[in-house]
Amino acid sequence: MAYSIITFFPVDDRNGGMTLLRLNDANKTMILIDCCIGDEPVAEYCDVNRELRDRLLFDSNGRPYVDAFILTHHHEDHLKGFQKHFHLGPLEDYDDEADEKKIVIRELWSSHNFWKPASSSYELSDDAKAFNKEMKRRVRLFEKNGKIQGAGDRAIIVGKDPDGRTDALGAITYDIGDTFTKVNNHDISAELRGLILSPIEKQDSEDDQCFADKNRQSIIIQLTVTQGQYENKVLMTADAECLVWETLWKLHKDDVSKLEYDILPAPHHCSWHSLSYDSQSTDEDPQVCEDAKKALSQCRDGAFVVSQSRAIKDDDQDPPSAAAKEIYVEIVGDGQFICTNEYPDEKKPEPLEFNLTRYGPQKKGIKEKSKLSAVALPSTREALPHG
Repeated sequence: MAYSIITFFPVDDRNGGMTLLRLNDANKTMILIDCCIGDEPVAEYCDVNRELRDRLLFDSNGRPYVDAFILTHHHEDHLKGFQKHFHLGPLEDYDDEADEKKIVIRELWSSHNFWKPASSSYELSDDAKAFNKEMKRRVRLFEKNGKIQGAGDRAIIVGKDPDGRTDALGAITYDIGDTFTKVNNHDISAELRGLILSPIEKQDSEDDQCFADKNRQSIIIQLTVTQGQYENKVLMTADAECLVWETLWKLHKDDVSKLEYDILPAPHHCSWHSLSYDSQSTDEDPQVCEDAKKALSQCRDGAFVVSQSRAIKDDDQDPPSAAAKEIYVEIVGDGQFICTNEYPDEKKPEPLEFNLTRYGPQKKGIKEKSKLSAVALPSTREALPHG
């Protein structure tokens, strides 16, 4: 039986995010969330560029493509290699004679922050600047023509711009709380729906500097991938930290289905700061934020937590944090926490893939086995107690 497949890539000996979702629809829709492709593969690690390309399809011109590229935020560890490996500009400028063909992005997704210029307080890498330039090109085409553009020129903006620049862009803008069932302008509602949870609006407790932080502006999406009667839920968390998760709990504690997951990428590469306002290095007795933990505890039976990070050591590094790992293991159970750079072996990691089956997520190569709650029922799991 064919399934939708989600792949988490180990990105050399570093923290970084890159996730590919391939749907089991007629078009085999490909959604890439972030990228982190180093200049050269590290010998003892997998060749991430090759592993990605081996999973892509080709269009009628023999060009590799993704139907959508979703950038969660503008840090380089979520955007590395963007200029080198992806085609930027009109498709009529595509170089078909290149030794390695660049990947076509049919639809490009970003928060409204692509309009924000680089400054001394808001630094942008060359890849981030190139991304913003491409996003602006696509949005200008929509503004000029007044209609959704063709593949290779499409753009989607996540979150309304506080300065009003999205007011006239409703056809290509999703607000927080919206659900989408289209990708690359195709209806995929039978296989996927996505709930936009963040970037949430500025809170009374935070100043302008905190609100403008790249991690704070992370796009969070709950992806629901249907297979038979089961709805596999993947909560894409980006680099959101404690304030965001605490706020999301306050917003959704009366409807925790919006925070449920079968797979949770541990936010910010398994950072302690997604669970606590305190510092492990400077505070004598750092405490977990109870509401943030509750938001991240809405797991379904058999759920997995995936740390997209370097190997986790019992030391002072953060991210990833060994103390944060302990909390996620407490939430989902022993054996359900997986670090990408330790799978299946720290010396030779490989992409971590899950079939999204009618019984829930199954690591590829592992025979399906029924879950007790196989038919999708709302989670009744209570958040684990503080501490």
